[in-house]
Amino acid sequence: MKLSIVGTGYVGLVQGTVFADTGNDVTCMDVDEKKIKNLQKGVIPIYEPGLEEMVKRNMAEGRLRFTTSLKHAVETGEVIFLCLPTPQSDDGSADLSRVMTVAEQIGDMITGQKMIVSKSTVPVGTVDKIRQIIRQKGKSGVDVVSNPEFLKEGTAIQDSLKPDRIVVGTSGKRAMEMMSELYVPFVRTGNPILFMDERSAEMTKYAANSFLATKISFMNELANLCEKTGADVDLVRKGLGSDPRIGQQFLFPGAGYGGSCFPKDVKALIKTAQEHEYEFRVLRAVDDVNERQKRLLVKKIRRHFGDQVKDKVIAVWGLAFKPQTDDMREAPSVAIINGLLELSAKVRAHDPVALSNAKLLLSKEVSFYENNYEVLKGADALVVVTEWNEFRRPDFERMKSLMKKPVIFDGRNIYYQKVMKEKGFVYYGMGR
Repeated sequence: MKLSIVGTGYVGLVQGTVFADTGNDVTCMDVDEKKIKNLQKGVIPIYEPGLEEMVKRNMAEGRLRFTTSLKHAVETGEVIFLCLPTPQSDDGSADLSRVMTVAEQIGDMITGQKMIVSKSTVPVGTVDKIRQIIRQKGKSGVDVVSNPEFLKEGTAIQDSLKPDRIVVGTSGKRAMEMMSELYVPFVRTGNPILFMDERSAEMTKYAANSFLATKISFMNELANLCEKTGADVDLVRKGLGSDPRIGQQFLFPGAGYGGSCFPKDVKALIKTAQEHEYEFRVLRAVDDVNERQKRLLVKKIRRHFGDQVKDKVIAVWGLAFKPQTDDMREAPSVAIINGLLELSAKVRAHDPVALSNAKLLLSKEVSFYENNYEVLKGADALVVVTEWNEFRRPDFERMKSLMKKPVIFDGRNIYYQKVMKEKGFVYYGMGR
């Protein structure tokens, strides 16, 4: 099948590459000339395990190509995927300006029987708006379909190759047949392709992310209560997760959720509810809890030092919003580091892959280190913000010898309180 991907951000690049890897002829288009030139050279703009090798292989075999020409993408693709950014507006709603602009441009260029697939995370009713634009251009024989993505950064290739489910919003018989043909190689083990109306498909994406965000905020609230009551949230988590009605995923308390999806999608769904004169109280609480949770570690640090944080050297392990990615969008580390800088602390930071992106977001007052032990020299405390695997089994004796004071604030509970005490550390976890 000949596919065109408009937008080579995280979703577009991963999905386009995986489509090519299953034998499709894929053209990925983006207006960013520098990005496209780099991609044509095999230079990948994001960190995602396994992606670089897959891109290079499919380029070499002629199934994957990159262009800045939207006209070329429209002409060559029988299915045109819109993988465009929908950033958060000031009022919390999703900014659809790029999606609508591209829809207008495609409407002028498109000819014959084509299918436009909305892959971006968009509010309910967006497919209807795209369809209306195409019709106003006098074009017929064009199907417009909703097909939200459910990729997780760090495991996106595996999520694409073996998805839990494929959600397709369309009522058109031809569109159903084409989408089934496209996705059959990914669901051979029996995971479903769920066909539904377009608005339900659009809502499904927001509902899924918002529900997962709700689980995280609930566990963070529970962890805070455990600290006050003397309970251990890790034991409580195991008791909860063993209930099959609840499940074990997304029950780990921490420093709050971040990334490009959860914060934005929660706020967008709250805004959608407001536009329909409905107050989504649960999600508003989820959002409020998360914003407060990002600042909790700073409060713990202030309490430990008796509000005398000025000129204290605070080392930070982990800057990306989660492991296996260099994504700094809405990362809790940003709120934590900014809070420490406001208290005039001296911040040193390390992350295995996100340093370049972090330098663009964080103050120049922050010192960045390539090595996780170098950041500890003379530190008054260590704050663990992202649970990278290489942080889980460090040389604790070496850490103690480097640090001015052996104090750890563990924002992800990757260490055991009893073990830390035995090794001579002052240890603060979450919900313990």
